Amino acid sequence: MTEKAPTGLLTEKPPTDARREQKEKTPTELLVAEIPYLRAFAISLSGSIHAADDLVQDTLVKAWSKFDTFAPGTNLRAWLITILRNNFYSIYRKRRSEVQDVDGMYAEQLSTRGGQESGLEMHEFRHALEQLSEEHREVLLMVGVMGFSYEEAAEVCDVALGTVKSRVNRARARLAEILGLASVDDIGPDPVNSGILNKPAKYF
Repeated sequence: MTEKAPTGLLTEKPPTDARREQKEKTPTELLVAEIPYLRAFAISLSGSIHAADDLVQDTLVKAWSKFDTFAPGTNLRAWLITILRNNFYSIYRKRRSEVQDVDGMYAEQLSTRGGQESGLEMHEFRHALEQLSEEHREVLLMVGVMGFSYEEAAEVCDVALGTVKSRVNRARARLAEILGLASVDDIGPDPVNSGILNKPAKYF
């Protein structure tokens, strides 16, 4: 599969500060800065730390070799996530077996815990996420953790905007049900959990 830069919303110019940062940093620095986000997303897809590391490595190699196709000043993270996601569904999904998180590092890829305890323990949240379908889990991470808009997530997943909003709403409802939450307030101060379980998307 030939990788190419996404079109449409993902190639629109980001805020001025982001464009300035892209101009000031080298391609290597820009790619390295995105590794934590790529790793978190790769783990969510593969369910394995080791498979995720391989997936991220392949993504970075492809991105580096195709960096001349990336339009400066556009959404680098979305471009990288698109490469990673395409690579997973074309190759790594065939190799994946059962979800493995034997070293308990899944949650650590999503956030760094502060000193204040959350009302919802991260291991509970991790196990709840693992019970969601791939298509639901990936849009939650895009919107809730990586800061993608619903439109950007729709473009990365190559589905209609309404489909992404429906998946997000259903995933959040299912996640809350698994966790036994009556309200988003029950999750405590953790910013990642709050982002994932934020208010449902509006259709109009």
